[in-house]
Amino acid sequence: MATAHSRIAARLMVSPAVILLLLWMIVPLGMTLYFSFLRYNLLTPGTSFAGFDNYYYFLTNPGFWTALWNTIALVLGVLSITVIDTRTSGRTSAARISAVYKVNLGRFNLGNFRVTTTVQEGGYQLRGEGTFSVLEGLIFKWQGITSSRGRVTDEGPAPSSYAFNYSDGGKNSERLRITFGNGAVQQVSIVPKRRIPGLIPVRREQLVGVIDPMSGAFLTARSPNPNGDLSVCNQMLPVFDGRSRFDLVLKPKKRVMVQNRSRSSYSGPAAVCRVKFVPISGYRPDDAGIQHMKQSNEIEVWLMPVRGTDMYVPYRIVLPTPVGYGTAVITSIKVSGARRASVD
Repeated sequence: MATAHSRIAARLMVSPAVILLLLWMIVPLGMTLYFSFLRYNLLTPGTSFAGFDNYYYFLTNPGFWTALWNTIALVLGVLSITVIDTRTSGRTSAARISAVYKVNLGRFNLGNFRVTTTVQEGGYQLRGEGTFSVLEGLIFKWQGITSSRGRVTDEGPAPSSYAFNYSDGGKNSERLRITFGNGAVQQVSIVPKRRIPGLIPVRREQLVGVIDPMSGAFLTARSPNPNGDLSVCNQMLPVFDGRSRFDLVLKPKKRVMVQNRSRSSYSGPAAVCRVKFVPISGYRPDDAGIQHMKQSNEIEVWLMPVRGTDMYVPYRIVLPTPVGYGTAVITSIKVSGARRASVD
């Protein structure tokens, strides 16, 4: 039985490591916050207090909103490259999958995004909810809800509707709806309408055979091999998000071992896929954010196997933006229904 002296000795022995760990985490964060309130240029040394001017510039920079929207669109497009085997069509049994992702932009944690998928009698419903903020909402707060419905067919997902609503708590809010039918987009509604000059027009023939960002979660990425099978990376997602038409082309990159100390986090093999963003229409050719992603070879999605099934779902998504790396990392996943599984 441990005595008071032995407990004190144990705490003294581990305290140096704990202190070093805290310093390793707190010092960079403190310096980041400190310099965020200063005018500082590496080429011309010298600082002056800027207050919230840097945050104002950051949030009013068009590149930030482009980067944020593209991050959300890509995250929605590859959050769960597959959760249901589309080859089972109407024979798919009922299943419900709920996953939570932590979303960061650079060093800042923006918030969490929860995706819930329900499949029953050959039909599917998806719902995503996210709240992102900077400095607990004092500087910036964004809330969004997205949903998708459709059927699971032998050829793949056949979406029937898609919706995306968001608000930043200020002047910016939007309601977007897409209706699908006969294998193509039938109608798009965006409220309020905003005219953006210089866009490459979206042609009707480009809207045939496309999927919305949420239904992109249903492309086949399955393997009976639970050891990080790289073949699950051979995918192409033709996406239309209501404004832009783009492809996400996935190719195998490498196999890694994920290690986490927390019992609630995933540890095990993962297939790392390189994702190429290919813009087609609905964007401005001089858009710096779009060009940055188009030229980037650093977009990645890490697919992890779900124990007890042949499903692979994203563990981590990496997206470089003009204002830093955007990442989404899974923090929890629950699978219920006919095929039950758990992730450790």
